[in-house]
Amino acid sequence: MQIKWFEELDSTNEELLRHIWTYDNLSVVAALRQTAGRGQRGNRWLSADGENLTFSILLRPEALPAAEFMSLTYMATLAVKGWLCAQGVQAEIKWPNDIYVGRRKTCGMLVENRLSGDRVAASVIGIGLNLNQTAFPGELVNAVSLKQLTGQDYPLEETLEALLAGFDFSALDSPSGRTRLWEAYGEGLFQQGRECLYRNLLTGEEFKGTIKGVTQEGRLLMADWKTFSFKEIGYII
Repeated sequence: MQIKWFEELDSTNEELLRHIWTYDNLSVVAALRQTAGRGQRGNRWLSADGENLTFSILLRPEALPAAEFMSLTYMATLAVKGWLCAQGVQAEIKWPNDIYVGRRKTCGMLVENRLSGDRVAASVIGIGLNLNQTAFPGELVNAVSLKQLTGQDYPLEETLEALLAGFDFSALDSPSGRTRLWEAYGEGLFQQGRECLYRNLLTGEEFKGTIKGVTQEGRLLMADWKTFSFKEIGYII
């Protein structure tokens, strides 16, 4: 994998999207500082300069159906979760694509795809991992870094290389591989099997529910067999 480091970018995702057909497959762009980092739901991704990992991966899948685009999220979240667990940190996946340790967020992702007919022609997987930061802005009430959890410092370049080694890109190329990703993702979900409080974002109603897993299309599945898509349910933490 080719890793290109920048001192500053508006957004690592935007850099790859601007040049999506000129960067090689499996190119990685990382920045020490982002001036307009983006997260889910249009939120900004806030990160102290030079203290965390903010990077994006360009992937051109060979045979990924557009209907199974969530496999990209399954693969990426499992890779980060696996690396964190290898550091002795008990990480879980907060549906759809955040990584939590306990009730605190250590990683967020933004996956943006370009389709060609019924397949994914290209995907940009943006990842922000709180690595060495120890003081967070007041609005990030539940953020936590790996340094806060372990007391260790992590060199950015070496850590990125080690993290990328755990991405199972080949699993995207076959139905059996994508099924394996889906099953492993469903087994590692935050709050799975515990009755917790949620909010129906369509009605504003709060309710108690128990996460059972996800459907293969990526909808959150509750124990009463109700399912929710992105922007339909919120966690009350």
